[in-house]
Amino acid sequence: MRRTVLIDAPSNLGLRPPAPGTVPGCAKLAGALREQGLLRRLGALEGGVVVPPRYDLTGWREGVDGDFNAPALAAYTRKLAARVEDRVHNGDFPVLLGGDCSILLGAVLGLRRLGRYGVAYLDGHGDFRHPGNLAVSGPLGAAAGEGVAQITGRGQADLTDIDGLRPYIRDEDVSVLGIRDADEDQEEFAELGIRHTPVGEIRRRGPETTARAVLDHLQGSALDGFWIHLDADVLDPSVMPAVDSPDPGGLLTDELRELLAPLAASPRCAGMNVTIYDPDRDPEAKGAVLLADLLEDVLTQP
Repeated sequence: MRRTVLIDAPSNLGLRPPAPGTVPGCAKLAGALREQGLLRRLGALEGGVVVPPRYDLTGWREGVDGDFNAPALAAYTRKLAARVEDRVHNGDFPVLLGGDCSILLGAVLGLRRLGRYGVAYLDGHGDFRHPGNLAVSGPLGAAAGEGVAQITGRGQADLTDIDGLRPYIRDEDVSVLGIRDADEDQEEFAELGIRHTPVGEIRRRGPETTARAVLDHLQGSALDGFWIHLDADVLDPSVMPAVDSPDPGGLLTDELRELLAPLAASPRCAGMNVTIYDPDRDPEAKGAVLLADLLEDVLTQP
C-alpha cells in the first residue's frame, strides 16, 4: 500500500493581496486543516513544511514586470519540486496543503523530472492567463491565476522553463474540471485540445461518470501517472465562501466528493494539492471542517 505523506506548502506568493498592505490568508490553510486532526485522520506520515520566502510586492509594476514575487516563487518551486520528486520516487502519495494555486508549479516540476505525468485540475476557473491572451484575460501579475497556462509552458521562462523542462505538462495531458459554465477560457481550451468539463456538463453526465472518463485518459499508457490539483473555489460559495473569488455556479460538496474519489483512488494517481481556502475569511472554521472531512472520505477509501 502507498503511504500518504502530509506536506505543508503554505505559500501565498502567487495571489493578489485582499487589500492594500495586507497578505493573502490562504497561507494559513495548512494550519487550519491540521487543526482538524487531518494527519491522524488520514493515517498519514509527517512530511514537514516547505517554508516559502517572504511575500513582498515592493517595486513591482503591473503590466511591466510580469508576475509579482517571481524570483521568490521560482526559488520556492525548486524547493517544493525536490520534496515531491523524492516522495513520489519512493512510492509515497504526497498531499500538499497550500497556499495558493502556484504551489502546483513545484509539484509538476518534481513530476517532470521523473517522467511524463498528467494533471486533473479541479478549479472554479480556467487559470489560463498568459502573454498570448491578455486582451481577454487582463494583465499578468498573479501566478495563481495562470496555473494551467504556466504548467503547460506559457508564461515567463523563469517560472515555466526551470531546468529547461518546459512544458512540465503537455496540453493533451490536462483535464480541467469544475470551471463555471461561462468561463472565458473554454474557447481557447477547445482550440488547443485541452480537455475541460464545466459544472453543467458534470451534472448532466454525473460526477462519477465524468471522473471515469477522465481516468480513461489519464491512466493511458503514455503517462507515468497523474496529479490532482484541488482548488477550494471549485465549490459553490453557498458551501465554501472562504476563497478569494467566490463565484456562483460551483459544485456542491457531494458532487465534488463523487468526482474526486475515483481520481484519488486510482493507483496511477501520484499525489494531490489543496489550495485557496482562506481561514481569515472563515472565523468559524466551517471550510476547514468541510475540507478535512472531504479529504478523509476520499483518501481513506477501503
